[in-house]
Amino acid sequence: DDMLHQAKNSEEKAKKAMVDAARLADELRAEQDHVNSQANAKRALEAQLNEMEQRLADANENAMRGGRAAMAKMEARIRELEIELGNVQAHTSENHKAHQKSERKIKELAFQNDEDRKNQERMSELATKLQSKIKTYKKQIEEAEEIAALNLAKFRKAQQELEETEERSRL
Repeated sequence: DDMLHQAKNSEEKAKKAMVDAARLADELRAEQDHVNSQANAKRALEAQLNEMEQRLADANENAMRGGRAAMAKMEARIRELEIELGNVQAHTSENHKAHQKSERKIKELAFQNDEDRKNQERMSELATKLQSKIKTYKKQIEEAEEIAALNLAKFRKAQQELEETEERSRL
């Protein structure tokens, strides 16, 4: 009996051990499948990471190249603008000098105009005085002509009287 009991126990333990072994084998297979799927996922993620890192490196290189090109363009544009600024400043300076020269010329012309106006006024006054003198001289000439005409008339009258007297004395 005891042996039978031990044999049953041993059989039950063996069955239990086989069930446990089967369960453990299933768990092991499930764990191996899980590990395999995790390893595949890890490899896929590593490949994806490598691809992303390569794309990032390419993008950085392109950005650097593009950035250098953009910087070169900007520097060229800055040089162009500096040259243009220099030209504009030179042109502005020339315009300023021309403006100052024009201002001086305007002042000179205004001064000359004032001098001409003063000379014109003096000439006008002088002309007025000369016209006044001419009128006075004309009046004096007219008076002298009248006196001369009177004296001539008196002389002719006296000459005529003298001729008449001489003729009378001859007779």
